[in-house]
Order: sequence, then structure tokens, then C-alpha cells
Amino acid sequence: MRSDNLTGILLMIVSMGLFAVEDTFIKLASQSIPVGEILVFMGAGGIIVFSMLMVWKNEPFAPKEAFAPMILGRMASEIVGRVSYSLALAFGSMAVVAAVLQATPLAVTMGAALMFGEKVGLRRWTAIFVGFAGVLIILRPGLEGFEPAALLSIVGMFALAFRDLATRAAPKMLSNRQLGLYGFVALVPSGLFMLIITGGWENPLNGAWPHLLGMSVFGICAYYLVTAAMRIGEVAVVTPFRYSRIIFALIISVVVFSEQLDSFTLVGAALVIASGLYTMWRENLRQR
Repeated sequence: MRSDNLTGILLMIVSMGLFAVEDTFIKLASQSIPVGEILVFMGAGGIIVFSMLMVWKNEPFAPKEAFAPMILGRMASEIVGRVSYSLALAFGSMAVVAAVLQATPLAVTMGAALMFGEKVGLRRWTAIFVGFAGVLIILRPGLEGFEPAALLSIVGMFALAFRDLATRAAPKMLSNRQLGLYGFVALVPSGLFMLIITGGWENPLNGAWPHLLGMSVFGICAYYLVTAAMRIGEVAVVTPFRYSRIIFALIISVVVFSEQLDSFTLVGAALVIASGLYTMWRENLRQR
């Protein structure tokens, strides 16, 4: 395996563990403050950190490449993905939401074939559809255990997949720090817009500030590492290792939130993960 792919894989695994911890803090914070307020703090924290890094590296804040259509599309997908996923975490089961998110690599592989012309054969297309069938099993629409809030996780999953593809297609002269800043800038107005619609700004000092601090620290670190992973390694090789996130998420959902893992969630997640691992194996086989 190429050294840049191995580096990308390691960065992806570490970032997934950090994202799972960030999800924990988001869900805990949503118990006392609205989701729009969480997004505002998330965006503000990222803006501060990445702005400092850019000043340190003497990087421009708004080069002409920052206004490229792919960058603007990346920011839009960041908004849709973060808002949808945060709402799903706030109102749904963390285990279910995390399991649905595991279909993101399949969506990325599909998008890489459609957008970048990467070769995806019949077997991998079949694996993609099997993985999406696993998502339906997790959601179990029409059955007693169905969670309407989990539908938001599907919207978030496709939006975040497009964000990753846009990251790959971003102009090479833009650094990971610049891309990180633009992503977090998009969260502040979207969070304020949600607060205008729903109202209910709460004082974060009334118990939510430790969760907001933890969310910001772990989220910023995870965001930087996943951006680096997508730019260093090949899309089809690196993205399947997003599945490591489900291990962290399921443990947290049971230990921290005392959630019960039913057979639908476990079987569906297994199908999604197996499909993703199969696509990775086929991609490596094709390269050899």
C-alpha cells in the first residue's frame, strides 16, 4: 500500500474517534440549549482556531480560489450536513444516527464514480446498493421502532459525502486550514438563522459550557484530520475507514446514554460495514 494511503487511513481512524466524542458533547449540550446555538458556538470555535493557524502560516483569508464553485458547494453541503446531523443527534438515538452515517463511504464511492470518473465495477455497485439496503433496515420505516428524526441523518449523510468529494476537488493551492475555516464560517449564519426561526437562546453558562468546550476542541481536531485524510489518500481507499466511527459510537451510546442496541440496528450496520469493506477490497484488487 502506498505510504500516503496508509497515512490517510491512520488520520481517518483517529478523526473518527474524535468525531464520536464530539457527537457525545453535542447530544449532551442539546439537552440544555437549542441546536442552533450549538452550531453558532461550533462555528465560532472553529473560526478562532483556524484563523489563528492561518495567521501563523501567513495564509490569505479570501484568495480568489476561495470563491470557486466547488468551494461554495462545499460550504453549502457543510451547512446541510451539520444542521441535519446535529438535529438527528439531538432528537434521535445516537446508535441509530451513527449507524446510518456509516453509509457515507458508499455515497462517496458512488459520487467519485459519477463526479470524478473513478472506475467502479458491477460488484462494487451491487455492494453500494446492499449497503443502502442496510440503512433501510436500520431505519425500519413503517415499523414500531422507526425514528422520524433518523431521516435527518440520511440527509446529513449525503451532504457530508458531497462535502468530502468537494474537498477532494478543491483547488490544491488552498490549505487544509483554509478549507477548515470556510467550513466553520458557514455554520455561524446557519445557526443564527435556526435561532431566528425557533427562538430560545439560552445562557450557556447554565451547565452547557463544558459540553460546548469539549465539542469545539474534539470537533476542530477531528475536522482538520479528516480533511487532511481526504486530501492525502485516494478517496476509494481512505473513506472505508470511516467505519471505525461506529465502534466508538456504539460503545458511547451504551455506556454514556444507556441506549439499547436492537437487532435491526446491528444487522443493518453490519450490512453497511460489510458492503464498504468489500468495496475497499475490490478497489485494492483492481489497483494490483
